[in-house]
Parts: sequence; structure tokens; C-alpha cells
Amino acid sequence: MPRPTGGVRTADAILEAATELFYQHGYEATTLRQVAAKVGIQVGSLYNHINGKDDLLRNIMLRIMDDLLVAQRTALRGRTDPIDRLRAAIDCHIRFHADRAREVFIGNSELRSLGGKDLRKVVDKRDQYEKVLRDLIDAAAEEGRADVVDARLQVCAIVAAGSHVSTWYRPRGPMSLDEIVSKYITITLRQLGVAHEEIDAITEAAAAVG
Repeated sequence: MPRPTGGVRTADAILEAATELFYQHGYEATTLRQVAAKVGIQVGSLYNHINGKDDLLRNIMLRIMDDLLVAQRTALRGRTDPIDRLRAAIDCHIRFHADRAREVFIGNSELRSLGGKDLRKVVDKRDQYEKVLRDLIDAAAEEGRADVVDARLQVCAIVAAGSHVSTWYRPRGPMSLDEIVSKYITITLRQLGVAHEEIDAITEAAAAVG
């Protein structure tokens, strides 16, 4: 595999620095001079890689959504049972938001800072992601294996759970990520009216595999 060039490494370092600064201080309060200083280059050198600060925000927000969509597709690949697919999607959602907390936080808090085509692109990707969750819930309901009151609101609850986890989860906290994920899966499936016996069976089967 070819090693990244100096230009690619610098571009990655700039994006990483911007992610950290936007997370700590917010997009509006962060300056390009701060980004350059964190990377260890002159502020003018940033323009060899970006057109402006808005480029950094757009790239962070589009990348996190692209990665989330890929993670979701990977989690569902090869699965056919509706409840197992739903379980896998929730598992993926919680883990991703715990592991990528900084970018998730930026994606949620700085959406207002995007405009025009950039905003539409991010919103379109969010819609794609949420549609998959909605389709999974509908499929479970159609088979009579879930008692869904309102699929749209249930999707909102799943999305919110991930966002919430990203604000408080710490790797050295009192619960492991596996425990947190397991509890959220159980909570969500119970909210959807999935039978307790089925939740236990599918959770045990997933634990045995993974």
C-alpha cells in the first residue's frame, strides 16, 4: 500500500486539528490561525489545502455522515431477519456515536453554520440514514414482531440515543461500551414492543457470534 504523501499528511493533520478545535471551542470561535498553530504551519500555508474555514466544517460533517452510512451498511450486510437487522443497526449506531464523539458533536451542534448546497448535502445523508432505520422498524412491524406506535418518532428516539451517548460516554467509565450497547438495544426493542423472549434470544445469538 502506498504511503501518504506529505501533502496528504498535512491535509489530514489540518482536518484533525480543526476537529479538535471546533469540538473544544465551537466553529465560530475557532480561527484559522489557531488551526495553523496546532498543526505547526504558517496560516498562509493552510490555503494550499483549503479555501477557507467553511471547507473544514463541510469536510468534517460530510465525512462523518459518509462514515456513518458505510458503518450502517456494513452492520446490516448479510443479515435477513428483521429483528436481527434492527438489533445490528442499533448496535452500530450506539458504538459509532461513542467512538466518534467529537465529530458527532460537531455534526449536531454546527449544522446551523452550514449553508446552501453544503447544508442540503448533509441533510440528504441524514435522511438516507434515518430512512434505513425507518424501513427496519416497518419491516419488523409488518411481520407482526413489533408493536410500533409511531415509526417516525421511534427513529428520532434511536438517533437521539446515539447523540446522547456521544456526550457522556467515556472509555474508562463505570460501564463498558458492550454493556451500554446491550442495554440500549434492549431498551429500544422493548419500546418497539418486541417480545422479551425474542430480545433475549437474538441478543444471546449475537453475543455468541461476536
